[in-house]
Amino acid sequence: MSEIETNIQKTEIFLAGLNHKTAPVELRERIAFSQEEILHALEVLSNKPGIGEITIISTCNRVETLIVAHNKSEAIGNIKKFISELKQIPLELFDESLYVHEGDKAVRHIFRVAASLDSMMVGEPQILGQVKEAYYTSTQKKTSGVILNRLMHRAFFVAKRIRTETGIGDNAVSISYAAIELCKKIFGRLNGKKTLLVGAGEMAELAVEHLIRNKAGDIIVANRTFEKGVELANRFNGYAVKLDEITEYLKSADIIISSTGSKNFIITRDQVKAVMRTRKNRPLFFIDIAVPRDIEPEINRLNNAYVYDIDDLQGVIDENIENRNKESVKGERIVDEAVINFRKWRESLEVVPTIVALRKKFDLLAEAEVKKTLKSLNGLSLDEKNAIHTMTNSLINKILHEPTLFLKRNGCKGDHSIYIDITKKLFNLDS
Repeated sequence: MSEIETNIQKTEIFLAGLNHKTAPVELRERIAFSQEEILHALEVLSNKPGIGEITIISTCNRVETLIVAHNKSEAIGNIKKFISELKQIPLELFDESLYVHEGDKAVRHIFRVAASLDSMMVGEPQILGQVKEAYYTSTQKKTSGVILNRLMHRAFFVAKRIRTETGIGDNAVSISYAAIELCKKIFGRLNGKKTLLVGAGEMAELAVEHLIRNKAGDIIVANRTFEKGVELANRFNGYAVKLDEITEYLKSADIIISSTGSKNFIITRDQVKAVMRTRKNRPLFFIDIAVPRDIEPEINRLNNAYVYDIDDLQGVIDENIENRNKESVKGERIVDEAVINFRKWRESLEVVPTIVALRKKFDLLAEAEVKKTLKSLNGLSLDEKNAIHTMTNSLINKILHEPTLFLKRNGCKGDHSIYIDITKKLFNLDS
């Protein structure tokens, strides 16, 4: 029996797991698999009775096993028992957090996961890479087969299509990234723009990393503790200055990102007004991530000076999240379409054993007749014998072409067994 025949007969796709919607972070942390544990789990579970194929996805927000199995209760029972023993957690502590999807629901779930429609933040790009990594691991361990190979490749295709055809990944949904998107709106391109980093907050550092990816120019760090400023500047190939020197550097900087712990404004309207003439009114962009704020809001009233504080950025993010959620409706439609197409592919596999048996029957009959014919024809050259074999194969191909198309087209519609049974009886394929 071929691999395809083995996998399609009485097997179904199941997905069992938990995620950020069903389990608190404390439980997800305990259940999460390391890469070594995934390799071990694939080896153990793929040898359990009834489990034909398996892939395991483990991220900070989800642990999911995707399997092709003959017996749902047996396969899912084995998975639960394995997790309980591996993680030393009684089943009753995580059983209620587990969900099990079957058939179309399992297919739809994995498509939504890969496309980031099931993520805590819709449209986040990391999940697709994590799903690809999980699949790659299962291919390395040879625990994926015909069904999961097809399913995962379709999931990658669906994810790419949704990202291309919808706007779920278009808008910034982090403070640091939103800040850089605003910079782009003001400057167009960020190439060569000089950044003054005031303080050493984590979000400011992330913003600088985004700036560097956008090919921004020099990074200057002004920090209350000069030594720490030097240390931070070195990480970005920049240089450090003292807080007292900020006014001087306002003359040349294009972007100021501030995140100190100061209770008072670090940069005032008067400071900025004094340098704008020197700057010849080139735009000056302030990102104030500090609470209390570092940048005096009145600066915003100066021509070509733009100040955004954390509330402004949060407002941008909230709007972007709403836009992503609206776009996810289009993504769900693409997923629904992909689920239907995948189901059709699976159903089409059900006629494969009959088509294979039909071909085999014709080959055996033809081979026997050709053998008798060649025996009665003495003196044929090797080329002439080969020509008879070629003609016979060509004839079989042409005879079976239409029946094969018919079975593929109709053998998976409605009652799957009607056309398959008729074909088997017509050609006595079960004997």
